[in-house]
Amino acid sequence: MAHIKQTRRSRQRSGTSMRRTLRREAPSTVGLLVDPEDFAAMRHYRSFPFDDHAVYLQHVEGLLRTLTAQGTHTIVALFDPEDYAVFCTESGLDPDERTSRSRFTAEIAAGGATVAYTGQPIDTLIPLLVSRAVRRATWEYATMLLAGLGDCADCGQDIGRAAFDRASHLLVRLLDTAGPGTHHIVCSTPTENEQLLAVLHTAGDRTGPARLESSEGAEFTTVLAVGVALETQGGVVLRTTAPGAPDRVHGWRLHRGSLLPLTAGEVFNAYCTDADTGEPVAPESGVEYCAGFDLGADEPEPHH
Repeated sequence: MAHIKQTRRSRQRSGTSMRRTLRREAPSTVGLLVDPEDFAAMRHYRSFPFDDHAVYLQHVEGLLRTLTAQGTHTIVALFDPEDYAVFCTESGLDPDERTSRSRFTAEIAAGGATVAYTGQPIDTLIPLLVSRAVRRATWEYATMLLAGLGDCADCGQDIGRAAFDRASHLLVRLLDTAGPGTHHIVCSTPTENEQLLAVLHTAGDRTGPARLESSEGAEFTTVLAVGVALETQGGVVLRTTAPGAPDRVHGWRLHRGSLLPLTAGEVFNAYCTDADTGEPVAPESGVEYCAGFDLGADEPEPHH
């Protein structure tokens, strides 16, 4: 009998140990209310346990540190109270339940803006998460615009797809021609309702092509494609940093599906003018303002 009891206890300890191992290998997601306004909206629910945003952020940071110390991979997702209310209505859930908040957090982790927690302070994490959310919203809006353009009346091509192909070609040409160094590229595209902005960071050397993060590349290309499709007065600025040399800034303007080089003076004026006030801004030291280089006019051609 004693042997049987000992065997059972051994199995129980083994089962507990295996569950702990699985728990450490299972990722965790934490939904974060980044600003006081969102926090105040959640305080309307009686099941929400916090009444001070600063204290709430301290507890979130403590939770993140604890999960990391336990060896758990953790991502932080932007928790939007308005989206949460819509989610609960569409899913038939009571928004004043903890389980509803957990389900929503899992949903936004699967398809929303997230940042992997690597020990960064909460004051650093929040701007990263907000930036990621803005990027994703811009991408979704630009994608929606392209999808709604339909087919070309002259050639029957899908206008959005043709514009995306053209934008992809222009980006590849730009990176191929930019040469070695770390590149920071900004595309600005005005639309009827929004000023779309996309940022791309790449690194290249003399032994191979520039390396870029896939989602950033897709976001940048989509925003550029909107400018190509709508033939807006957008533009692209490239800033290159290389060891032992001053930073170089080049610029182009969008015109009928192509990127036309700006002169050095036009690049200087664009970079050294406050976009909100129009007032001059002092040029940066150690920066050369250069004309955009020719990207060529080879295929694919702009759509009709």
